[in-house]
Amino acid sequence: MKLSGSCRCGAVRFTLNSPTPVPYMRCYCTICRKSAGGGGYAINLGGDADTLEVEGREAVETWRAPIDDPDHPGQTHPGSSHRHFCKHCGTALWAEDPAWPELVHPFASAIDTPLPTPPERVHIMLDFKAPWVEVPSGPNDVHFAQYPEESLEDWHRRHGLLDR
Repeated sequence: MKLSGSCRCGAVRFTLNSPTPVPYMRCYCTICRKSAGGGGYAINLGGDADTLEVEGREAVETWRAPIDDPDHPGQTHPGSSHRHFCKHCGTALWAEDPAWPELVHPFASAIDTPLPTPPERVHIMLDFKAPWVEVPSGPNDVHFAQYPEESLEDWHRRHGLLDR
């Protein structure tokens, strides 16, 4: 599926192809909810990095969220994920990680293309959610304290939604 996205002020527009366009996974980690959240979570999609085309790249800034160092409590180190945002309006646009150069993860909140409705909502990183957040708990909600073992691609495949 071809996705089109933009920032709030219009300085940045982008397109990319996504074989995994269903916005099913809500991440409640402190990085996502504080840098891109709405409702206390953020939703990332999957896309092919070679297809990412950006208009207004000069307005795109990159941020690497600090990660707590488990071997040294109270200390952090830069995380590997590069989070891209508009320097004018702050809209979170996409994230990418050099460990997986073939992937880019646009934030669903920046996508302008109508997205499919997920058959299931997966709530992850619940150990880190804000206390005020009420996590839906219905028949189509699945919960994980941290990361699930199933990948974005595997989830789409299991539901017959992989667009390849």
